[in-house]
Amino acid sequence: MEYSPADLSRSEQAHEIMRSAGEVPSGVLPALIETSWSRCISRGLDADKCAKEIERARRDLLMTERERNESLLKHAAPVMNGLYAQIARSGSMIVLTNASGFIIHSVGDQAFLDRASKVALSPGVEWSEESKGTNAIGTALVEKVPVSVHGSQHFFSANHFLTCSAAPIFDPCSRMLGVLDVTGDSRNPSHHSLALINLAVQTIENQMFAQAFPEGFVLNCHVQQELIGTVFEAMLAFDHDGRVLSANRSACRLIGRSHAELLTHTFTSMFDKPLSALYDPLLRGTDTLELRLFGGRTLFGRPKAGNLSRPPARVISMDVQRTESGPSAGPRVQISKDKGLHRLSTGDGQMDAVVEKVRRVLGRDIPVLIQGETGTGKELLARAIHDDGPRHDQTFVAVNCAAIPDGLIESELFGYEEGAFTGARRKGYPGRIMQADGGTLFLDEIGDMPLALQARLLRVLQERTVVPLGSGRATPVDLSIICATHRKLRDLVAQGSFRADLYYRLNGLTVMLPPLRERSDLRALVHRILASEESIPQGLRIDDEVISLFERHPWPGNMRQLANLLRTAGVMAADDGCIHTRHLPDDFIDELGGSTPALRPVETEFRPIQSQAPCDLDSLTLRAIRESLARNEGNVAATARELGISRTTLYRKLKEG
Repeated sequence: MEYSPADLSRSEQAHEIMRSAGEVPSGVLPALIETSWSRCISRGLDADKCAKEIERARRDLLMTERERNESLLKHAAPVMNGLYAQIARSGSMIVLTNASGFIIHSVGDQAFLDRASKVALSPGVEWSEESKGTNAIGTALVEKVPVSVHGSQHFFSANHFLTCSAAPIFDPCSRMLGVLDVTGDSRNPSHHSLALINLAVQTIENQMFAQAFPEGFVLNCHVQQELIGTVFEAMLAFDHDGRVLSANRSACRLIGRSHAELLTHTFTSMFDKPLSALYDPLLRGTDTLELRLFGGRTLFGRPKAGNLSRPPARVISMDVQRTESGPSAGPRVQISKDKGLHRLSTGDGQMDAVVEKVRRVLGRDIPVLIQGETGTGKELLARAIHDDGPRHDQTFVAVNCAAIPDGLIESELFGYEEGAFTGARRKGYPGRIMQADGGTLFLDEIGDMPLALQARLLRVLQERTVVPLGSGRATPVDLSIICATHRKLRDLVAQGSFRADLYYRLNGLTVMLPPLRERSDLRALVHRILASEESIPQGLRIDDEVISLFERHPWPGNMRQLANLLRTAGVMAADDGCIHTRHLPDDFIDELGGSTPALRPVETEFRPIQSQAPCDLDSLTLRAIRESLARNEGNVAATARELGISRTTLYRKLKEG
């Protein structure tokens, strides 16, 4: 390892800081720091000259990453809020990133958030080693283990005021999803940060694991019976035949086998009892089993059942992250709670028109194409169409064509025979189209489907048969097709990236979902989400100032952004009984211009121009907007309607002026 004298002094200083802190045995963590520094030096990074500051990412990119990591954010946000409650007023912040180190969410003390933003430690910025040198987030991603980086252990001197502890988060199939990090001032290092982070990550992983296998069953177990149901419990998922589907990290440690090794086992090859031993306690409720492992160790286990009876009416939703490892091994199954098209009618004229159009084609074998911006509720409409149609008692299969890597989408859709390719399942795989046989196939983001597969899909739709990979036999299928996209398929056809014949085959009834900023039923939507979201305390109210803020917001993430925001704000406001502006995320305020306009009278923000008459078009436009705002007493929605423009355009014109 080649260091300059200055580099060596920093490395030695890092060793001394860690030894004096006494957090880990001497030489363990500093070795990771040294290795990380070596990687940074090999990349040509200069420790004494901070790399060119990375600009804050565009808000649309941030929203896209949040949507791609929706499940992670849903489970992590409440845990982050609980963790922050333990370290509040300590001058620190909690950060959540995706698998590339891109920050998608943060909470913390405002004073420290302001300091951290000066080194771009905020949502919308990537903190990988490649971009930010040695830091807890980036190094944890590379090493795939919990990491603490204190003060001068950071590669860039600009980050020496930080002390950071981070741990990677893995999904139920043992693939990395992202990192959870606690960062504070290096002058006040917390000796408990890494332990707290590890507990928080384990909580997130266990919650995701518990919901990932609803059609089989999960065995919660531990050598100490009283630890079942705690964050320390081991979790094993089995299918109905007793095959191991997955195991959490606690199970791997407790059993002493790797995740890959456990996947080769069954219930009977691991324990001294037959699979049927689980069903009796499942029927009785909460009884605990005593099980003996193949190595002789005794465990206490408590099984939790999914859909053991395998009812025909179920919803299979494919929600896959774009990772190097590919999509998840199996579908995520959910039972829809709010069924039917009537649930979508909440007083907005545009949505009522969409619902009425859809009602007229139910059961008539007319394909429906749903268009609209990301997050407007295209899958919700597709599910409602299925639930109100004649196939409501059959399977609904949702596939996000943009979320599956190009190399895997063919096998995911059409299935494959045994031995079709290296890594194929031993008994083959039926594919999403076959899973939808008799029911409904929902192809989300159909505009992102590769051209080669468009031809195969067209043949399926025309011939009503599917041929799996590695097979020469065509299998008949009977299904209803619903497609959705945020892109204009007609433009893609003109560009040659979407087949015209497939477009006209799918384009039976086309409906356009309005963006949230253009809907007139925002208040009704807010109250419906508050009433239906399980994580939000019942009876929680929302302050009028917050509603006013909502009505002025551009909502780039639409319904999905609103639901996520209310879920997080609801947790933050649980003890107050009412959501106030202080419970809203900082980035939400940023989207309104970086301040909290609801805390001051609206009319003071938009005053008519008191100046000489403008002579250019932009100034005339700005003057017209401000005068209209004054006439409408600051009501942005009314102003946009009066001028015939969208609220997004209105905000942009004001910002430009």
